[in-house]
Amino acid sequence: VSLRLLISTNGAADAPGLPSGASSDTEEGLLETAPAPRVWIRPDLPSRCTWELGKPPSESPHSSRTRPQAPKILPDILSWIGGTPLVRLNKIPKACGLKCEVLVKCEYFNAGGSVKDRIALRMVEDAERDGLLRPGDTIIEPTSGNTGIGLALAAAVKGYRCVIVMPEKMSMEKVDVLRALGAEIVRTPNSAGFDSPESHVGVAWRLKNEIPNSHILDQYRNPSNPLAHYDTTAEEIWQQCDGRLDMLVAGAGTGEKCPSITIVGVDPVGSLLADPLNSPKPSAYEVEGIGYDFVPTVLDGSVIDVWCKTVDEESFIMARRLIREEGLLCGGSAGTAMVAAMRAAKDLREDQRCVVVLPDSVRNYMTKFLSDSWMSDKGFLSEDRAVATPWWWSSTLQGLHLSTPFTVLPSVSLATTISILRGRSLDQAPVVDQSGLILGMVTLGNMLSCVLAGRVMPSDPVSKVLYTQFKKVGLMDTLGKLSGILEKDHFALVVHEQTQYLEDGSQRTRQTVFGVVTAVDLLTHITAAQSLERPPLSARCPTTCPCDHFLSEQEGVLPEGRGSGWSLKFVTFQLGGGGKEYRSVNARYLAIKVKARWRHLAAKLITAKELE
Repeated sequence: VSLRLLISTNGAADAPGLPSGASSDTEEGLLETAPAPRVWIRPDLPSRCTWELGKPPSESPHSSRTRPQAPKILPDILSWIGGTPLVRLNKIPKACGLKCEVLVKCEYFNAGGSVKDRIALRMVEDAERDGLLRPGDTIIEPTSGNTGIGLALAAAVKGYRCVIVMPEKMSMEKVDVLRALGAEIVRTPNSAGFDSPESHVGVAWRLKNEIPNSHILDQYRNPSNPLAHYDTTAEEIWQQCDGRLDMLVAGAGTGEKCPSITIVGVDPVGSLLADPLNSPKPSAYEVEGIGYDFVPTVLDGSVIDVWCKTVDEESFIMARRLIREEGLLCGGSAGTAMVAAMRAAKDLREDQRCVVVLPDSVRNYMTKFLSDSWMSDKGFLSEDRAVATPWWWSSTLQGLHLSTPFTVLPSVSLATTISILRGRSLDQAPVVDQSGLILGMVTLGNMLSCVLAGRVMPSDPVSKVLYTQFKKVGLMDTLGKLSGILEKDHFALVVHEQTQYLEDGSQRTRQTVFGVVTAVDLLTHITAAQSLERPPLSARCPTTCPCDHFLSEQEGVLPEGRGSGWSLKFVTFQLGGGGKEYRSVNARYLAIKVKARWRHLAAKLITAKELE
């Protein structure tokens, strides 16, 4: 029997028991039952702080901290939080046409690798000073990862138990670092809104209510968060610049305060912090560590002079440029801040200075934006931008000889599906409904393992073992994209999109199965194409050619005879931009002297009779 809890107006539970005035109804022998109410504090409540920018520090109700000079030998690693370097950029601002001096605050030099180390240490120290944290207590925090790493670092040094709750979209590198620091990790669905019980905020509060002596330091509401930047980050930048600073650009996450200069807040498209530039509804984005689907209590929008919205692609491309051109091993949100800086600082003069905060390092994103295949898979990096690609890279899937697709209905039994797959020598099959809508995939290995483990019965329908985490490709996608998918997955589903008009005049796009392609299919296609003797390299523009490339006039000689049935080869090329096609007929192919990019369109065997 669940007893109701009395909930006070501030959201805290007073004591278990019956509501005031309720009767236990002992005559019936039953107590009134109801689900226990949710106990949590919203992270987007209005701030109750009475201090504001412009008031003297003496009127602040908060304590002030200054970073002491670091000794030659540090007592522990927490002493290496703060004091990060300020570095001048030399190439990117010039390439973007900026006149002002651009400096970057490299926050990834903190002990835990991000700017969030500052707030994590400050929150822990303030909680200890106030008597909230005691030896043996548990720290719980909902976070995108970096605050969690900072808290786990402090917990490891100070001896606290640490539980981190983070959305699934956050990188596995962050998870691995957290586990190495001894933290316990709970993942939550990306689709859950912040006020949902299934969100990282909601799950953290549920754990707090279940784990004795546990505390949520709550970066979204904790005044120690902005105070850490007010007392250290801002002062460091001011001192490093000798007071000469005209603009600060920083990603908006959980708060920031710096001297009264032009403050540019950066927010990714899909987040709701940059009011009034936001979209009507929050949407998904890939950049981690900045932006939210709510406005945190500690974020003081009054100190932000200009908001700038950025998209994922430009953020990641800029982050890669910072690494390649400036040697700064920074994360994706650093690219977000730099994109905003290149826009906001375009009108600054040569004698002015802009500082950009780079929040974290590339360590957390080795398998994400640093990876060409991940960037291509997300549509942020086209295949022709790769450093070197094989000759077949830009060909489309239309050239693949795919067998007729074989699909099963979700009601078909596992035993029947396994038998069919074995009989057809197949390893997987798409599962579709009666209308052909794709529901998922089933694989022979997964079905067999589930049956042998006793999780399902052979008579159960395949809908119980549906595999939904698979990649889809279209016929116009390139073999390069397919190759990147097959490096990590065993197969890809080839789909065809069609537009369907409904009775009310609206339309929707439906995907139907065209086939399933595996690494064996791709390798077979490449091997078969290579056997047709590709044109010599001098007759093809190199993959790294910048388009201004002269090809040799002629290679080889034309065949002297035209005997009946004599096999020749022809290849069709298309000049970039013009669209005109040229055919070169030769046993070894002819090369046409042009100044353009060449694209290999087709190659096949024909006879002399067909040629005539």
